[in-house]
Amino acid sequence: MSVPARPGNEVARAVFAGLPDRYDRLAALLSLGQDRRWRRELVRRIATAGPQSVLDVATGPAGIAIAVTRSTGAAVVGVDLNEPMLREGLANVRRSDLTGRVRLAVAAGERLPFRDGAFDAVCFSYLLRYVDDPAATVSELTRCLRPGGVLGCLEFHVPPMWWWRWLWRLYTRVVLPSLGALTGGRAWYRVGRFLGPSIDGFYARLPIEAQAAMWHRAGLVDVEWRVMSLGGGVVMWGRRALSEP
Repeated sequence: MSVPARPGNEVARAVFAGLPDRYDRLAALLSLGQDRRWRRELVRRIATAGPQSVLDVATGPAGIAIAVTRSTGAAVVGVDLNEPMLREGLANVRRSDLTGRVRLAVAAGERLPFRDGAFDAVCFSYLLRYVDDPAATVSELTRCLRPGGVLGCLEFHVPPMWWWRWLWRLYTRVVLPSLGALTGGRAWYRVGRFLGPSIDGFYARLPIEAQAAMWHRAGLVDVEWRVMSLGGGVVMWGRRALSEP
């Protein structure tokens, strides 16, 4: 099933076209090998809900969906707009012996085909930079979360310390595209050139404090975040309020 995409969605589809089997390697390259640590922290926060059912939005090749199932035993539904990514995800689920525990479907984070409160926990990764209305998307994710359930996300971050931020910008603007071209050809070069400015621009529009405020407005409480790896990544989490204000 295909889902009509909005402009922000089309950016994600275009940029990551042709990369499904190398997506995890790209995340490791951009994060200097820290992406797995960040994923473990996200999974740990999701596990605090003791979930039986979890929704993983922007699941890509299903790496986090698989990790959540292994950690919690929950049944996980992973959704993504990129169908080639989902096909790679299906192969990964089969290789992990989790067929039936992890189900994948095509869906957009802004318009999820699930009833209100359908999941004990909801997680997403590298999503809000690719949607036209981040606040509306967080509200939609929260809608699918049961009261008291946990919402968690993982995203790249801009290092706060000036010296590391300068090195990060050098790496993302110069080194990463070059490494991409050498290791993955034109497709990786294109992604390498795109990601640094995309991350910078996102935090210029929505600093982390503004994102937390957006979560509160969506009906989430106890919103916290952890900046990791000298500021290269951030995990944010919160709970859906037990009652409406």
